[in-house]
Amino acid sequence: MKTLTLVSVPVTDQQRAKEFYLKFGFEIVVEAPMGPDQTWLQMRLPDNNVSITLVNWFDKMPAGSMQGMVIQVDDIVKTAEELEVKGITVAKIDQTPWGKFASVTDPDGNSLSLHQE
Repeated sequence: MKTLTLVSVPVTDQQRAKEFYLKFGFEIVVEAPMGPDQTWLQMRLPDNNVSITLVNWFDKMPAGSMQGMVIQVDDIVKTAEELEVKGITVAKIDQTPWGKFASVTDPDGNSLSLHQE
């Protein structure tokens, strides 16, 4: 095994979720039809090899069930301020022995954690 390449993020509305993740800082890698009612929507942070895909077709993965995806940042205070200006709510920054964390929730309730070592 070599590396993690793709994480599925369960959403109800791919377009609404896409707009959130674009504001968050992700870019579109691929957006293509997969059939009459499905779209492959793959995104990633700039200069990053790990992608997310916004999915709505897994019965055992309901929208909002993804919790705890951690995103490394250099300056959590600055990043939180930048996200807030874009209309994305960032929870209070918590100081822990393993770094600073702040939670962000997407429109479906999926949880992301900003992390600064």
